[in-house]
Amino acid sequence: MTASSEKFEVIVVGELNVDLILNQIAAFPEIGKETLANAMTLTLGSSSAIFASNLSSLGAKVAFLGKIGKDIFGRLVLESLEKKGVDTSLIIQCDSLNTGATVVLNFDQDRANVTHAGAMDHLTIDDILPDKFEGCKHLHFSSYFLQAGLKKDIARLFSEAKKAGLTTSFDVQWDPWEKWDLDLKSVLPHVDVFLPNEKELMKLTGRNTLESAIDSIKGFANTIVVKLGGKGSASYHKGQLIAMPAFMNEQVVDAIGAGDSFNAGFIYKFIQGAPIETCQRYGNLMGAISTTAAGGTAAFTDNKNIMKNAKERFGFSE
Repeated sequence: MTASSEKFEVIVVGELNVDLILNQIAAFPEIGKETLANAMTLTLGSSSAIFASNLSSLGAKVAFLGKIGKDIFGRLVLESLEKKGVDTSLIIQCDSLNTGATVVLNFDQDRANVTHAGAMDHLTIDDILPDKFEGCKHLHFSSYFLQAGLKKDIARLFSEAKKAGLTTSFDVQWDPWEKWDLDLKSVLPHVDVFLPNEKELMKLTGRNTLESAIDSIKGFANTIVVKLGGKGSASYHKGQLIAMPAFMNEQVVDAIGAGDSFNAGFIYKFIQGAPIETCQRYGNLMGAISTTAAGGTAAFTDNKNIMKNAKERFGFSE
């Protein structure tokens, strides 16, 4: 897609990969043995891409800045984002790198993932020059631990965005190495909305309750929004803690991308200047809508159909 002269509301900086999802597995794989999967899906993966796709489907103008290879998986990434209306002109393609890929093995109610980071590891702060922020309103960054090339410069990334006049949001995601080596005190002052889930926040802070985890960072964080799965969400903003129940879906297809969809709903309202409570409720709604279809993005076609689903399935109307 060629660069647009229109200004973007949101620029998403993050990881890009495909997901090869194997379902209906006869038995969980064992070393030296072969097992069969009776269903397979190849689809756009990555937390950042699901967020960007669903935010665009809601109606926001979204651009993506990431790094992929010049390969068949890279083409799938570009085509999938463009189909959802995301501008891909800032995505960097490299001949010498492979596009990242995750193999997902779904077995009963559990799953195992194997990821090749590929080009994701090679996106650096030098790829994100200040002019990339020009005309943008908001920066979102996700999956800190999967992007080795950016880890040491994450505070600078958010600081530069703030200097350029953008608001910012950050979803750290899970640490596959479980080291949780992120200096929150240096990063969060530059982040307007911090969007971890409950487990991630407790791991990052070394606390064993949600309340104590929030207490440990509220002195230097701005708005903290914690995803609680089926329990809904909790936010801390200007001294006020708001707990909000989930919109319950009794027929969950899968929960892939539900947290990213929450982020999309929250930021969609946030960039419109809505109160935090309104943003949080909309985030809960989009997280629930995500579970009505497979794979994280299938439930997000366009705003009209999304809101039709919201009214029919969850009784929501604006």
